[in-house]
Amino acid sequence: MAELTTLARPYAKAAFEHAQAHQQLASWSAMLGLAAAVSQDDTMQRVLTAPRLTSAEKATTFIEVCGDKFDAQAQNFIHVVAENDRLLLLPEIAALFDLYKAEQEKSVDVDVTSAFALNQEQQDKLAKVLSARLGREVRLHAAEDASLIGGVVIRAGDLVIDGSVRGKLAQLAEALKS
Repeated sequence: MAELTTLARPYAKAAFEHAQAHQQLASWSAMLGLAAAVSQDDTMQRVLTAPRLTSAEKATTFIEVCGDKFDAQAQNFIHVVAENDRLLLLPEIAALFDLYKAEQEKSVDVDVTSAFALNQEQQDKLAKVLSARLGREVRLHAAEDASLIGGVVIRAGDLVIDGSVRGKLAQLAEALKS
């Protein structure tokens, strides 16, 4: 996984710097998200790994599948990535681009999993507290998981806060084993 990130980083940085210079962060994020999704399709995977196709043919096929969603700069980006045989890295490139974008915007996506549905007031309160703790704007994504028994699990990038009953029971079991 680290190797893929290392290979994808220069492309993500170049795309980010270009998008930032032209105030097109949102459109490039959408374009890279589409490119990542298309590159993960089974049929497209076969095209991208076909040894008989040239890199130009792969790029052209890829762009044709995406239709008019790519402007000239995005098409050029796809051609450059294809020339270096890195089209399969598009999901990683898109993920890194979105990380750079979030860092630039001082925002973070936070996944909150709770045993029961959180109402809007609870979500707003949690987002406010997390925003103060993380020092960023928080975009909250709530989900339910009855197996947690109670409490919440919060994931923000590398940070995981497990306040679930299931997590507390697992900690207690581990302590008793020691």
